[in-house]
Amino acid sequence: MSTFLASPCEGHLEQVIHIFGYLKAHPKRKIAFDSDHPMIDKRRFKKHDWEDFCCDAKETIPENMPEALGNPVSMHCFVDANMAGNLADQRSQTGILLFLNRAPIIWHSKRQSTVATSTFGSKITAMKNAIEIIEALHYKLRMFGIPIEGPPYIFCNNEAVVKNCSNPESTLKKKHHLIAYHRNREAIASGTVCIAKEDSETNLSDLFTKLLPQAKRESLMDRFMY
Repeated sequence: MSTFLASPCEGHLEQVIHIFGYLKAHPKRKIAFDSDHPMIDKRRFKKHDWEDFCCDAKETIPENMPEALGNPVSMHCFVDANMAGNLADQRSQTGILLFLNRAPIIWHSKRQSTVATSTFGSKITAMKNAIEIIEALHYKLRMFGIPIEGPPYIFCNNEAVVKNCSNPESTLKKKHHLIAYHRNREAIASGTVCIAKEDSETNLSDLFTKLLPQAKRESLMDRFMY
């Protein structure tokens, strides 16, 4: 609703009333900051040899970061985009949910700045946004002196995006997607992140991209809320 703060209409007020109605009907729904590490099947994340494609790719680590102390933390992220979700200008909606251990700490829902002409285009842009958020958090944690365990794991429900970004031999002929394409591949080649395919039924970022039936919405929220 923040998109319409400048010029709200009567319909927007009705939606705000719906939001408060939902909050009233679910007064005990809460987020728990669980410090346990999640159970992630690492076999889902395929490793490739990037030597012939991105041989100089490496993760940027701050030179002046303090010594890491304490218990290590791990990160995983769900990302999705709703193709042409905005009926007014046909722009897609990006949704990102980022976990530190098992605690959701960043949730992001934002309309994309340009109109995507394909589902692949909207989701590869969302993937780029997720990687940039992860890298910023990586830098902040390192400068706080917090040890990080392994690379962040990203789950995306678009198989074409996963294969194009993680397979060294893949090529892309759509020039308007090349920046996001190479940005994502460089992060994967350097070991900054790992990505895998996630089914739409269990992709938690669906909550931030589109309206969902009540049963599916409650099912997804039960996975990380109490």
